[in-house]
Amino acid sequence: MRILIIEDEERLARNISSVLREAANFAVDIANDGEDGLHLARTNPYDLIILDLMLPKIAGLDLLSILRSEGRRVPVLILTARAGTDDIVQGLDLGCDDYLTKPFEMAELLARCRALIRRSYGKPDPTIHAGGLKIDPLRRVVTQAGKDHVLPAMEYRLLEFLAMRTGEIVSKEEILEHLYDFDAERFSNVIEVYISSLRKRFGPDLIQTSRGQGYMLVEIAR
Repeated sequence: MRILIIEDEERLARNISSVLREAANFAVDIANDGEDGLHLARTNPYDLIILDLMLPKIAGLDLLSILRSEGRRVPVLILTARAGTDDIVQGLDLGCDDYLTKPFEMAELLARCRALIRRSYGKPDPTIHAGGLKIDPLRRVVTQAGKDHVLPAMEYRLLEFLAMRTGEIVSKEEILEHLYDFDAERFSNVIEVYISSLRKRFGPDLIQTSRGQGYMLVEIAR
């Protein structure tokens, strides 16, 4: 999963990014002003945007209004030092999905991020059940037939993304865009390596290849 942080407090943005990368295995991009944030939000397929309200160049609420007016449905979590009801109501009315007031605990931010992403994919349960697997995003453990598996970071990230879209063909380009952040080097052939490894671990029928289109995680009878 890939998250965009739009926050002008650079130290805070870096701290949030570190937590999201290390504790949740997310790919993360950072913008320190509203103009850069809007550009990134328009050009990349994010699973969640974390948005500060008091931004230079384009204010947070204005940025949110622009995104929603363009039909962009990416979940948005507002961070704000403004605890007033009016600001919260305005943010919700403009289309934000959740909010958190500063200062906040990183554990709560992380939990809200997970919940928003799950809901956006129609997976409200904190445990993902797909393809005969039980995926626990909190522990990053995958269980099959009672056996727990701890996967390498990128393999887990790929499996979780495909599981969120069980039964859908997902193109290689979509996978690359959601697995890696803006600065990462992307090698398309590495996806085949990860897919092969997942098939060896969980069975050859778990992930189907649709030639020229992409990959699909399928339901397998338990």
